Amino acid sequence: GSEMCIRDRKLSVQIYLQGVSNVQGRVFQNTLVQLKREVQRTLGVIDDSDTIIACSDEDKIGNTVDNIFTVFSATGEVKTVAGACYKKIETFSKCEFVVFCEGDDDIARNACSFLAVNFLTIKQYYDEKYDKASFVKNIIVDNVLPGDVLYRTKELHINVECPRVVYLIRVVEETDQGYLEILNNLFPDKANDYVIRVDERDAVVVKEFRTEPTKEEIMVIAQNIFDTLGAEAMITPLIGISTLVERVQDLSQAYRESRIALEVGKVFDTEKDIISYDNLGIGRLIYQLPTTLCELFLDEVFKKESINVLDSETIYTIQKFFENNLNVSETSRKLFVHRNTLVYRLDKIKKLTGLDLREFDDAIIFKVAMMVNKYLSSQPTRL
Repeated sequence: GSEMCIRDRKLSVQIYLQGVSNVQGRVFQNTLVQLKREVQRTLGVIDDSDTIIACSDEDKIGNTVDNIFTVFSATGEVKTVAGACYKKIETFSKCEFVVFCEGDDDIARNACSFLAVNFLTIKQYYDEKYDKASFVKNIIVDNVLPGDVLYRTKELHINVECPRVVYLIRVVEETDQGYLEILNNLFPDKANDYVIRVDERDAVVVKEFRTEPTKEEIMVIAQNIFDTLGAEAMITPLIGISTLVERVQDLSQAYRESRIALEVGKVFDTEKDIISYDNLGIGRLIYQLPTTLCELFLDEVFKKESINVLDSETIYTIQKFFENNLNVSETSRKLFVHRNTLVYRLDKIKKLTGLDLREFDDAIIFKVAMMVNKYLSSQPTRL
């Protein structure tokens, strides 16, 4: 029975090595076999399930070294246990590993130290070249040559053509990175969905769909992210949503759209926490205009006067007038002012600007002018 267990474990480890970590496992094995020729000792790598995943003595692959992680008290130390030296590897991911070399002399200790450095180099190379999430991150930040994208995508068995949406989650509050774990739990399908940390305040979820989703389905996922982070991490994120893209090489454009959604939303939809690139309206047009053109437009509308000649009460009146579809009676009722008071305010605006907001064309010009002024005042980051 125990032999069968060991055999089953070895088989599962071999499948593991042949599958997800095929290249990584082979590189470990090659390195260990070459080192064994030099030091004439058995060398190996143990993962965080206490299992030997690579070893210069292949018969030991699949065996376990129980509780080996508990013997270390400080980073970088080499520990001797039962006639072998062990050293823990601190990687940048949550995964931990231990390297070992048989013997309790300087040769074994030096071999462990050398193997630890070598292992980190292999891990970094593997992550950059063969880890799907690292590759997808490189795509979205335009760090892959266009000609390499399709070749590498096929090499990594990533779907080239399927519907995807990029969600950019921006955490404004000071927080640890615990929210990334929550996001990873929300999107457990690591083969198709990717949770990527971009910098200290931004994370990205690249969500893959089997069939083309509706706008409502895309928004439900964003709302779920927002609600879950609020409930479990007590944070209120901002979420920018890209349009739907069909090709993997378009993910960089989708990421850019999600960033623009947040930047434009910050200016024109300050009360919203979830902003979709699809729903930016006139704000997107204004955002893409040169500031000199915007300034010329304001000068033209206000006849060299500044929009700032309008006091806050007048601006508030205008906003309410727009919200009530240019209806004088309805607006005066909502503002709790007499109809004649509102008409007086509108006449004052006409005198200052030459625009009669009761006229549809003039109202449009004024609405755009207010947005342009808001845009110039905010001076958002251009992408």
